[in-house]
Amino acid sequence: MPTLLLTGFEPFHTHPVNPSAEAADALDGLELGGVRVRSALLPVEPHAAAQALRGLLATHPPDAVLLSGLAAGRPQVTLERVAVNVMDFRIPDNAGRTYRDAPACAEAGAPTAYLSTLPLRPILAAWREAGIPGDISNTAGLYVCNFVLYHALHHLAQQGRAHVPCGFLHVPANAAVALAVPEDRPALPYLPQREITRAVRVAAEVLAGHLS
Repeated sequence: MPTLLLTGFEPFHTHPVNPSAEAADALDGLELGGVRVRSALLPVEPHAAAQALRGLLATHPPDAVLLSGLAAGRPQVTLERVAVNVMDFRIPDNAGRTYRDAPACAEAGAPTAYLSTLPLRPILAAWREAGIPGDISNTAGLYVCNFVLYHALHHLAQQGRAHVPCGFLHVPANAAVALAVPEDRPALPYLPQREITRAVRVAAEVLAGHLS
């Protein structure tokens, strides 16, 4: 049976949970239109995340890859259009490290950027039909989310598997993340976790339909 690799991230910064991890966990093992979802959790540290991701892509090569992460402050789910070969962290990763103007991939000849190979417009249309507000984002940031999107696309290209649909979906805060914001800080927009999980599922369903 074809497989869809779905990843989320562990909690990071001051966030007590990561809604991308909760969605990935909820959908693990689900069969969508003859495609099996296989979920995994990535660490919020670039080099450890790249190692884990390469292992996932190599051990059981998936037929589609949907990476996801938290973009606290965004009001809706967003599909990322591009990953760039830059790391520039505003906050430390979970290993306590920051990077400034550093390459995400230092290999000679590594491209400046990769475009997502997800069916972006069909996913947006499916969200709208399902009553889920969403959009396409033209920046995945320069943190670990952008890093893993770049490395997933780079690995697939190197392995001659650039045809495999691969991209990144950012989710907003859930209630737990929003409630953890100190009272003297601006409130975060959020969606209930069930809606975040539903948005990820709809995107996965569209991907599964493109594989059949």
